[in-house]
Amino acid sequence: MRVSPTVASAGQEGTLRRPKPVRMLWITFAWGSCFLAISIGLKDAPPLWFAALRALMAGGALLLAAGLRREPTPRGIRAWILITVMGIVNVAVAFGAMFGGLAGLSTGTASVLANAQPLLIVLPAWWIYKERLSARTLAAMGTGFAGLLAVALPSGTGTGAWLSLTAALAITAGTLISRQLKADILPVIAWHFVIGGAALALTAGLTEGAPAINWSPEFIGILLYVSLVGTAAAFLGWFTEVRHCRLDAVSAWTFLVPVFGILLSMVVLGERQNAWSLAGMVLVLVSMLVLVLPRRQAFLQRAENCCGQ
Repeated sequence: MRVSPTVASAGQEGTLRRPKPVRMLWITFAWGSCFLAISIGLKDAPPLWFAALRALMAGGALLLAAGLRREPTPRGIRAWILITVMGIVNVAVAFGAMFGGLAGLSTGTASVLANAQPLLIVLPAWWIYKERLSARTLAAMGTGFAGLLAVALPSGTGTGAWLSLTAALAITAGTLISRQLKADILPVIAWHFVIGGAALALTAGLTEGAPAINWSPEFIGILLYVSLVGTAAAFLGWFTEVRHCRLDAVSAWTFLVPVFGILLSMVVLGERQNAWSLAGMVLVLVSMLVLVLPRRQAFLQRAENCCGQ
């Protein structure tokens, strides 16, 4: 993958800022609560049709916002190829696998596996964008991988666990692709949801048939929340941060997504976690926490600079 000079310069550590805590907190809470909302909504809609509706409604809302703001439509063959690939990977594959994983796993376990992005993105970020890796980061990756195995293996192979991991891989690829796009972020995100949602709808029609959906008030409320808050608003905030922060730093914030997902599933759904899953989740969260916290040397240097001013 060729990195343009503009993107390459953005990948230099000195020009990137830390993620904004308040923005990352509401993004991760929105995504964590989406796992609970989707698990409830799956009682009224088949997985792929539900995922397609989520993407298409989010894309439509963002296109409307882009039109009201008079933001220009992306131009150029390269931009549209990247938007299309991003839509297929980050929406069609990721959402389809995520909804399928939730249908075969507990909400808490699915939220952990589908948010393994911090463990998956550090090597590509080093290779493509020259974001340096430390021994601390590699140790965190190994710990997180052990945790993922502890969570996934009790659930069996070839089921919801691997679908959730597929979703994590697809989201990681989408995040990396987004760095290559230099067009205005709002129309880019809108069109990638529309393209991915259309692909999901086509796949749903071929595999699930006509949409058998129970349009109850509960399902409509869940669909609106998941589409507008957990998708349109949250992904817009996410990709805005991705453009201006180190990929490992911004991705590591997603360790809060399974925390919110697990807590909500235990409180609202009464889900119980077995010992292996709990131990694996702890390992994953510890590894993500190590990735998100600043290095001790950098922390001391900032402290010295503050004291010296």
